[in-house]
Amino acid sequence: MRRPLVGLAVATAVVFVLAGCGATGPSGSDSSSPGDDVAKVKVGVIPIVDVAPIYLGKTKGFFSRRGIDLTLESGQGGAAIVPGVVSGQFQFGFSNITSLMIARSKGVPLKAVASGNASTGKSGADFSGVAVKKNSPIKSAGDLAGHTVAVNTLQNIGDTTVRESVRKAGGNAKRIKFVELPFDQMPAALADGTVDAAWMVEPALSIAVSKGSRVVASNFVDTAPDLTVAAYFTSEKLIKENPDLVRRFKAAMTESLTYAAGHPGEVRKALATYTKIDPSLGKSLTLPVWPEKINRDSLATLAELGEKDGIFSKKPDLDALFS
Repeated sequence: MRRPLVGLAVATAVVFVLAGCGATGPSGSDSSSPGDDVAKVKVGVIPIVDVAPIYLGKTKGFFSRRGIDLTLESGQGGAAIVPGVVSGQFQFGFSNITSLMIARSKGVPLKAVASGNASTGKSGADFSGVAVKKNSPIKSAGDLAGHTVAVNTLQNIGDTTVRESVRKAGGNAKRIKFVELPFDQMPAALADGTVDAAWMVEPALSIAVSKGSRVVASNFVDTAPDLTVAAYFTSEKLIKENPDLVRRFKAAMTESLTYAAGHPGEVRKALATYTKIDPSLGKSLTLPVWPEKINRDSLATLAELGEKDGIFSKKPDLDALFS
């Protein structure tokens, strides 16, 4: 799905809010036993390394033990998942922070309920990066000015963080031409010269490097220390109507994040179940960090960059979104 979905999330928010969230489930302790009262919960995710914890959590029974029958459905990006959550198609969703800020700044009633993932903070060793062909004249982030760069969603976390890398390298961030492509199409587009550079996350980044591309910028690392990149979120309607389900989902998600952080080998195996990556390549790709808590200082930086780049119609209310 393409950029207009951001507008769709906003323009039809009022209609979507009227839709039922469609999840019922038991109340009580976190360790609910499955039965007739089990809540059928659908979560919108993206087929990238970031969401490995929720797949592991489902396999390990962290959700079922709390009375949640979990279904995971893939989308291209957070901007496409937002309207699904507000409409009740999904009870929860995974999205990058900028998509959530965009939606909230335009009045879409969403709230983050659990941490998603964060940058490793290591330049040249992050799960996100901007890559170019091996023989490209682009040698650094500053050289991206005047070239075409692929991102998965326009006017979002990809282009605003890439611009920050270019600015910090002394380049003219206003001269970049961004084009929209799904992550899984970027390695091929880079190899055949359709684009000059591509911002990718794992596993697309490792696939591109395996085909001869090289990384010229670690955009998340350049943006803020220990940048919180994404979060799991839901609608205010669901929080009001079924707070117990939200609480149980958050508890299961937190356990999943902790487990993934401590079992990288299992994370790498899980990737083969929902991405197109070769299992042998999965052994070497860079994993993100999966903290239990959201780094609020890094969110403030993303909000400032979004304002600078004209992404937000008005300043996002971080307290309303992340409290």
